Amino acid sequence: MRDTFGSQGSAMEITASVLKLLLQLSSSAFQRCRLSEDLCRLSILLDQSTDRNPPITSILIADTGIGCNLEEFQDLRCPREFSGAKIWDGLLSVKTTCITEDEVYYFHVNLDENISNKRLKRQPSQAKNGAKFSGTEVSLSVFGSTDVLMAPIIGFFQKMLVLQIPNVTMDLMVNQGASPATQTQYVFVVNSDKTSCFTASNLERLKSGLEDYVLRHENCLDMMCEHCFSDREHLKVGSGTACTEENRKRTGGKMEVVIVISDLLETTRQCSRSCDGKTEVLYFENFSPSPIPLVALIALKKIDWKSYGLILASVNDQDGHVFLEWENFPSHVQIQIALHWYHNQYPTRQKTQLGINLVKKGIKNALDDLKAKHEGFLLSSHARKICSYVPDLARSIAGLIFSSTDIDFQGDCLSVLGFQPQEVERDAVEDYIQRKIVTVIGMNERKPQKDQEAAPFLFFEGESKTSYFEDEEIDGEYFSTSLE
Repeated sequence: MRDTFGSQGSAMEITASVLKLLLQLSSSAFQRCRLSEDLCRLSILLDQSTDRNPPITSILIADTGIGCNLEEFQDLRCPREFSGAKIWDGLLSVKTTCITEDEVYYFHVNLDENISNKRLKRQPSQAKNGAKFSGTEVSLSVFGSTDVLMAPIIGFFQKMLVLQIPNVTMDLMVNQGASPATQTQYVFVVNSDKTSCFTASNLERLKSGLEDYVLRHENCLDMMCEHCFSDREHLKVGSGTACTEENRKRTGGKMEVVIVISDLLETTRQCSRSCDGKTEVLYFENFSPSPIPLVALIALKKIDWKSYGLILASVNDQDGHVFLEWENFPSHVQIQIALHWYHNQYPTRQKTQLGINLVKKGIKNALDDLKAKHEGFLLSSHARKICSYVPDLARSIAGLIFSSTDIDFQGDCLSVLGFQPQEVERDAVEDYIQRKIVTVIGMNERKPQKDQEAAPFLFFEGESKTSYFEDEEIDGEYFSTSLE
């Protein structure tokens, strides 16, 4: 480090900008691994010295990916608020090579230099002597303890697990002293036991990854929490996509959305991480966790949640962590949403509406997928009111059939319903009629409003002016009923 990197940092904390830079470097390393066709490893080493006060932590980010593009270091920005505070001297040491190259190249990158083409200084290279390998190592040193650095790195790894990139393993090693007893290792492995991930689509992996994220309480547990869930069957999962059109100026992009809704078990009260009623929104851009963009935040507020039986109270962005809060939401229900945008950049400022519509369409398709898979689920308040009459209607129809003294009429009715008259019981007929009516209501609600038939108005007077999408109060009992 330079001589000016001295004790003035003793009263300083590692700023958010330093952590942001660290995550940028980690994300770039991960992308180099993802783009490789081979199995790759991303390793981060934090080595804290014990002979300085405040301590100095050396950071090494190493990957076995395709080799780095030096332009990515030229575009990095040195956070201004600490460049004079002596927390970091702005220097990166980089060594990198590609599989086709005969040498390992060394560079020093000075992010304090404002002129980007003067930032890089090439150092003497080293011959590979015929060896065939690729990879990159980036190192830097900052004032501060490893405890401050560990949390954001672990959080980054945990979110990367949601994407389930099959060819990358990740590990974090922390060394806080000279003796082996002071060394701690955290290991994160991406789907090493799921060979199907290599052939699964991005959306399929995102679905599986979000399920794991929910079952393991944000990937903080090694095993699934049996207090909340016994298996994946307790999760309701819906997915949807939305694509931009390709043209001569830009390639098309894709928004993938996965929504997981879980009805927690009664034993959840024994779990220290029981649901708090908030919905976390995970956002990924080009296969990396990212802060959620403004267009997505606007879209979340503009979605017609009421047509799915939900009332949005607020959208909170807490240091890059976005949570949705609902009105009258049952405490035993948990919702998680993952958004993944890739293959393109978001529309320009002049095309903000295009980006908003893209997010809205992807989320709507995922919600519609949930409704299609689960009978009577996520219905609007109006449809649920209609469903509340269904048990009485089914009971009346079954009563009409079984009370008839006309054996032929009774037999024909039961045959239409798919039953054998000599084997059927009244309760089975009631249940079947009820399920059929609820299915029809759900199918009709998924149609555009202009295409909806008159069936949902069966329980209203013919001249009623009640709107099909009339907003009504939704309480926890209604929503709970829709999950049963």
